Amino acid sequence: MSKAQPQLPDLLPVLSRGKHRNPRKGACFMELASYLAGERWSDHPACAHPLLASVARLVNDHTSDQGRPNLAELIPSVIGLTGDDLHIDALITLRCATIALPVAAADRQRVLAVSVLVCERVLAQLDGRPENSLSADSERVLSAVPQAAQWADRFTSSVRPRLAAFRRQAAPYAARCAVDGVAHALIPDADVMLRRMLVESIDICGAWTGRGASGGGVDDAAWAEACRLTVAADRR
Repeated sequence: MSKAQPQLPDLLPVLSRGKHRNPRKGACFMELASYLAGERWSDHPACAHPLLASVARLVNDHTSDQGRPNLAELIPSVIGLTGDDLHIDALITLRCATIALPVAAADRQRVLAVSVLVCERVLAQLDGRPENSLSADSERVLSAVPQAAQWADRFTSSVRPRLAAFRRQAAPYAARCAVDGVAHALIPDADVMLRRMLVESIDICGAWTGRGASGGGVDDAAWAEACRLTVAADRR
């Protein structure tokens, strides 16, 4: 069992794509997180790290209707996972890019390979190590797509990432490209890979916030009410 799966009641809420005005109209992953956290109804709640929330929204919207129910049990795991350490942004982005790169179409691989190299350089700055050093996982993934890797290396040869711009622009864009790459890949298990992307992002955030991926604690009554409301919305 993944670390990102706390103990939950058997009943699960119904998730749907996009934004909704209230749970009677339907709910996406992060809207239900806001509800369960006791916040104002929103798909951008304060209870979760912004990039983690972005990955959750993207995975929710790109997962098929058949696969989306498998995401619902992860909702409590994101509640309370907040923090300002830029390692979180870089590691989540890197994980998403390395998952997507081997299966993405050729026209997306260049962007994802650039994302891998930029994330590694951000981490090198944060950790005080040589900027061209790569983790074993990044080396493995890049070696599987040599043409994209060579192009990305030339493209980023003189790039030194600005940390503020990375958090604000590059990381969210790279995460979106990674989710898009998996969702549109010609593979039979895109839903499984998208869920893995979210689970591993949750685990990274949990590790770096010191909370683990056990969530912020969800009241059984609130969970049951969320299930009731979303099931009713799905039947309309």
